[in-house]
This record gives sequence, C-alpha cells and structure tokens, in this order.
Amino acid sequence: MSIVQYARKRHSTKAFDPARKIPEGVIAELRELLRLAPSSVNSQPWHFVLASTEAGKARIGKAAEAGYPYNLPKILNASHVLVLAARTAIDDGHLEALLAQEERDGRFVNPEAKAGTRASRLMYSNLHRYDQKDAQHWMEKQVYLALGTVLLGAAALEIDAVPMEGFNARVLDEELGLRQQGFSSTVLVGLGYRGADDFNAGLPKSRLADAVVFTDI
Repeated sequence: MSIVQYARKRHSTKAFDPARKIPEGVIAELRELLRLAPSSVNSQPWHFVLASTEAGKARIGKAAEAGYPYNLPKILNASHVLVLAARTAIDDGHLEALLAQEERDGRFVNPEAKAGTRASRLMYSNLHRYDQKDAQHWMEKQVYLALGTVLLGAAALEIDAVPMEGFNARVLDEELGLRQQGFSSTVLVGLGYRGADDFNAGLPKSRLADAVVFTDI
C-alpha cells in the first residue's frame, strides 16, 4: 500500500476497543518514528509521555475530567495514550546537548561545521526568544510536526489513532510534573484499535478539492 493510500484510509478514531492492545514491537516503531521527527534547526523542543497501563491512562484522564469529559473514553479505552509536550523556554543547556549529540552522531566534518551549526541554531533561537518573542509558539509548532509524523506512522502500522486538544493542560502538567521539568503538554494522541461504536470509521473522508488547496505557479 502506498503512503497516499494510508493517508486516505486513516481517520480520527472516536471509540477504541479496550480489549485490544498494540504489540510492543509496533510501539517500539512508533517511538522511533517520534524520535526521528523533523523540527526547525533540529531543535527537538519536546518530550513525550507514553501511558500503556490502566493507572497511567487514568492519570492522563484527569485532564479530560477537568472540563473535557467527552475525551475521557478515548483515553481510558485506548491501548496507549501519548502526551506530546513542548519546552516552556529555549534553554541554552538543551542547545548544547543537541550539539553534543550531533557530534557523537558524526554530523560535523570539521570544527567549522560544528561552529556553523551552533551559530545557525542560536540565531533562530534568539530570533524567537528576543525579536519575535514567540518562542513558546515556535516550539509548539515543532511538536505538531511530531504529531503529524506519529499519525501517519500509526496508519502505516495499521494502528488507529486520534489527536486530542480537548484536555486541561494545567491539570495534566501538574499530574505529570511537566512544568518542573521545563515542559507543558500540547496535544494528546490515543492509540489502539477502533471499537464497533467508532462511527467515524464508516464515514467517507472529506477534504477540499485539489484545485482549492493548491496554486500552481
């Protein structure tokens, strides 16, 4: 099946079968897809929390109970629930950790290449920190690149998924201790296998036509 066929096939799952669990090997592939997700200047300003136990999903469910109860069954009945969190600030220590990892991975052919990468990443980071003053928004946009990666990846791995913005981030951040670590929850993803009452599975996909969303020049 082509990547376009998977995109056509996938949908936002409205109900999961609580009896079906994703095999650990498939979860390992999803984790690696997330780790490899693209981000601006390879900034990787994210952290992921993956709940696979009933207790773990219940902890995440507290954020749905606090104002978004319609999402609670999608959290509790999913096989796994993923929390995608963004950094709350551009941290110089994180920037240096990225550089050190790139050096270990052999990305620099000489010291000048390393210095150039440091300067480029710092330029963009400072642009959002000090000039545009939108650092948090910029980092959240990178998290959504990871979201797109995991949604399409799940479809290719024959996993059903649903992204959820309907949750109380303050409650979830407190429950998971995210803010103390320098992160804040951005979006959730329920992962698993659709249940018989997933009404969205039987509906045709609807998107605007090619001529509407593209301009060829």
